[in-house]
Amino acid sequence: MLRPLSPLVINRLLHSSPPRLALFDPKSVDRAEDDVDVCIVGGGPAGISAAIRLKQLQRDRGGPEIRVVVLEKGSEAGAHIVSGAVLEPRALNELLPDWNQIPDHPLTTPATSSSMRFFTQKYTFPIPHPPQMNNKGNYIVSLSGFTRWLASVAENEYGVEIYPGFAGAQLLHSKEKDSLDPWGAPAQSVRGIITNEVGLTRGFVPKPSFEPGMKFNAKVTLLAEGAHGSLSKLAIAKYNLRKESQPQTYGIGVKEVWRVDPAKHEPGKVVHTMGWPMDYKTYGGGFVYHMGNGLVSLGLVVGLDYQNPYLSPYRELQRMKHHPYYRDLLAGAERLTYGARTLTEGGLQSLPRLHFPGGALIGCSAGFMNVAKIKGTHNAMKSGMIAAEAAFDAVAEQTEGEGETRAADMSAYETNLRDSWVWDDLKEVRNIRPSFNTPLGMWGGIAYSGVDSLLLRGRVPWTFNHAGKKELKGLKPGQSLDASHTQPASQHKPIDYPPFEAPLSTDLMTSVALTGTNHAEDQPIHLRVVETRTFAREVDEGVNERAETGEVVDLGLEEGEKGEVVDRAEIRRKHVRENVERYAGLLGRACPAGVYEYVNEEGQGKEGETKLVINSQVCFRSLSRSPFPV
Repeated sequence: MLRPLSPLVINRLLHSSPPRLALFDPKSVDRAEDDVDVCIVGGGPAGISAAIRLKQLQRDRGGPEIRVVVLEKGSEAGAHIVSGAVLEPRALNELLPDWNQIPDHPLTTPATSSSMRFFTQKYTFPIPHPPQMNNKGNYIVSLSGFTRWLASVAENEYGVEIYPGFAGAQLLHSKEKDSLDPWGAPAQSVRGIITNEVGLTRGFVPKPSFEPGMKFNAKVTLLAEGAHGSLSKLAIAKYNLRKESQPQTYGIGVKEVWRVDPAKHEPGKVVHTMGWPMDYKTYGGGFVYHMGNGLVSLGLVVGLDYQNPYLSPYRELQRMKHHPYYRDLLAGAERLTYGARTLTEGGLQSLPRLHFPGGALIGCSAGFMNVAKIKGTHNAMKSGMIAAEAAFDAVAEQTEGEGETRAADMSAYETNLRDSWVWDDLKEVRNIRPSFNTPLGMWGGIAYSGVDSLLLRGRVPWTFNHAGKKELKGLKPGQSLDASHTQPASQHKPIDYPPFEAPLSTDLMTSVALTGTNHAEDQPIHLRVVETRTFAREVDEGVNERAETGEVVDLGLEEGEKGEVVDRAEIRRKHVRENVERYAGLLGRACPAGVYEYVNEEGQGKEGETKLVINSQVCFRSLSRSPFPV
């Protein structure tokens, strides 16, 4: 049950500007404000765990009440989390030692068996699996259900304020450079966030229902948005948090939940797969989790550093189900849901600096997934708990101080995390993912990771990089490491995917209909074809809306920098030329929701003009944040 909204939040909900036809001007809007001690952006396991730990510390240590607010963009906590996961309860045991005594806890299906299978097109056979994939003591859960339960504990037992329907849109910065970034340079500090505007047309004109975003002024801001979150990207770019780390590398996971024949349901059974339908040059694998209540969660993870631009993660999943193993499992079954999400696979090498003036990155915003275990929830929760301890001390220091408050120093979070079992968990498997990035592909990765995981257990003096200095130097501005591995379409042939066989396999839009995605057609597109640093400056100068409508804007001068003119229309044209001519329209196949579409408009130009259409109304949003080279 949700706590009553504070008066200022009610003010935000009731506040609306009179109807206007003018373009929305973020500089002149009148925003409601709320002051909190800690603002957490994202109501997933990391964010909720941080909130609970903060309230626990306040109870244990006493002192003034600490106000903790969690902003969740979904309709409720867990609404934007894909179901079906194997949960390692290590962090939960520390956070809530008596969790199994709490009513309605969702950890009711313990993992009973774990196996790894290698697939060819027609056959499958067992292979040894790494000890890290041993699931003894783990639980198969609906991760969305687990998150809802954890949020209810946070609200009802600890008094955490969770506000669904509030998406973080901007970081609030101090007016002056009042702090030092992690590298010792003068920098503005983060002083909270601004939530999303509601009631704008696609052209950024306020509707009669317009409600401006709300300011949450916070002593500490924790970003728990998940992989590739928008505010996390802005913070990483502004404070150069990847200065000493390898670039992040991503995977895309597409999954479905089925209700299967009771005779074929084995509660607690965990199966991971390698091989077909992936070729030996493409990193990826499948999974089958037998959940409770006759449900089976199955899916496929594809590394986004794949070479062939004709590959479609969605079509690979549908093709995978044509294997005799899945045909037998799903005979007479009913598909209930479909979803997708981005995974951070870079591990220890790709962790950015975790703190910045006034806040920190936690959970998948930083990237704590253990790629060998294919699990990250335990590390995400623990990172939130460690960050909460540093945040509590930072808030206490500000409360005790006099005069203007200093920016919260969250450096203790990073220090303590390096001394925790999260760091050990990632260090042990740090070389497994990059071992697949050799000319031997999957075979080289299997050989090395087998020796490393079974015998060496990460106790070696070397650490593999995801890319060498020469490769990093060759990256274009704004280009991701994964995208640099994609080869031109001229070097590949289109993949001949088999026809769909409903209900076993279906077209994309039939699957998207199962997600319950429901966005208004006439609302601003949240996906942008622009470099992150440029976008951050647009937001700071209040010209983003003008740029999005096609107006050419001048970002002016910054100290030590040249001015920058932004022409979004020309940026899009360059993008289309590159992606259509060189990569055969890769994004049209890569996105698991069909958001990106290249449309040829006849009659424009000599042979018609191809345009990028962003169908944001079908986007899963946080389920699959786009790390693609848009």
